[in-house]
Amino acid sequence: MWERWQAYERIEARGIALLSAWLSPEQRSQFEKYKRFDVIGSESGKRYRICYGTSTNVYEMDGRDRVVLGWCFRPVGSLVPGDVMLAQKIALETNERATLMVAQPFPSTLPPRASHAPGG
Repeated sequence: MWERWQAYERIEARGIALLSAWLSPEQRSQFEKYKRFDVIGSESGKRYRICYGTSTNVYEMDGRDRVVLGWCFRPVGSLVPGDVMLAQKIALETNERATLMVAQPFPSTLPPRASHAPGG
């Protein structure tokens, strides 16, 4: 069991490294500090916050930094959080409309999940 956990940690570290390579300097700073980062939707210009996780981890934000609505979408497969978050970033920044057509909304009353990150 210990070996499986160590293997998962190596895979997750690679996922975070890949994600980090794709983040802007501002996004990278947000992620390092809060285990989350903001992206701007490609069509609407809305701001979304992607928090560490693999589901129910994307939040539409308003101008006062409050959650408007949560969005749940992820790529198919068993992927580590870094890989899922990168896919979510690319989806919202390149084809926001199609992404939200397949995403499932959830109430904004749920708190953002950034505190669930390892070591966070």
